[in-house]
Amino acid sequence: MTTTDEFAQLGAPLESSSSPALKFEVLAKCSTTKARASRMHLPHYTAHTPMFMPVGTMGTIKGITTAQLRTLDCHVILGNTYHLGSQPGPELLEKAGGLHKFMAWDRGLLTDSGGFQMVSLLKLANITEDGVEFENPHNGKMMMLTPEMSIGLQNSIGADIMMQLDDVVSSLTTGPRVEEAMWRSLRWLDRGIKAHKRPTEQNLFPIVQGGLDERLRTISAQELTKRESPGYAIGGLSGGEAKGSFWRMVSLSTDILPTNKPRYCMGVGYAEDLVVCSALGVDMYDCVFPTRTARFGNALVRTGSMALRQGKYKNDFTPIDSECECSTCKNFTRAYLHTTVTKETTGCHLVTVHNIAFQMRLMRDIRQAIVEDRYPQFVRSFIKTRFGKTVPQWIVDALKSVNIDLTAPGADGYFATTVDEDFQKHPNV
Repeated sequence: MTTTDEFAQLGAPLESSSSPALKFEVLAKCSTTKARASRMHLPHYTAHTPMFMPVGTMGTIKGITTAQLRTLDCHVILGNTYHLGSQPGPELLEKAGGLHKFMAWDRGLLTDSGGFQMVSLLKLANITEDGVEFENPHNGKMMMLTPEMSIGLQNSIGADIMMQLDDVVSSLTTGPRVEEAMWRSLRWLDRGIKAHKRPTEQNLFPIVQGGLDERLRTISAQELTKRESPGYAIGGLSGGEAKGSFWRMVSLSTDILPTNKPRYCMGVGYAEDLVVCSALGVDMYDCVFPTRTARFGNALVRTGSMALRQGKYKNDFTPIDSECECSTCKNFTRAYLHTTVTKETTGCHLVTVHNIAFQMRLMRDIRQAIVEDRYPQFVRSFIKTRFGKTVPQWIVDALKSVNIDLTAPGADGYFATTVDEDFQKHPNV
């Protein structure tokens, strides 16, 4: 389960960029889509993209040790600035020498800014030009998170990649509030850049905003490219908007952002989203979904999600996935997992291991298909396995925009008919 040598046979980069704390090398490009395979040199690790980053909110992924994450070949994991800033707090993290040492993790770390949690989780959040005012859930006092404070916290945490504090609005919001948030996020970015105390050790990524408005997204992406950042994030999506709007905003952003720097689509983790967005030119993803759904007894497989709680698995003595090499699939049956999931922490742990392994394997397969310039064939095979004959319209439209026409018969005779649904309701069996 290692990717150490997966790019060993490739020659010089097709294009690259260098910053004090990040070197990005595009090593292979799909000749049909916007997909690319790259190497990203970070202070603590050299990651391969496209990659998925599991979310460890409090400096830990529930039920998983950092040794297991290394075995699963996770390159970068996420920490949450708001939660880490509350506990253990910046003072303790600085004494520990940063989050890497505190949690015994020697690979990449990315921290979000804390802004999303301010708005989505806390009471009485009030956004002003100064920052986000909110009620501290621990003592009830009003507090303020400013762009400078967010960067200060992230400097204490010491992650390889930090995110700017942005003015977060729901992806369903329309009207002048969206434009206000977009321009304010740019001003907050400039304040964050000035406050960044460790530019040779940590990378600050700005975030493309603008809601579902093409004009505002275009302005945001164009303005961000003027800042010469080491990489860029695409934010404000995966918030309940129609998937048809989602993919168009992603593709618009990747069309504008520099081709020689990494692009990170925030909050994306469904397998079909990873495959489609990689075709649209995205390099990095994160989401709580794979680990959160594991705690409800749901195992990820190529055909969808396997609800191990269901009685049909009571006497099923096969592994979750016979082709998966994770320790769960090598040692435990669906019947055993059916008995333990949602009842015992062991069951949650075992399914979490598998789900992370599933994501890592999918990303390796994506990278390999790009390197071998057979990504369109990989996509068609994946979609056929995932959905069968009926495929959500947004997937067909998104892939057609990068020259993969699922409605035209392929070499194996497979073609898709569209269905007006955003998500898969049942696994393809």
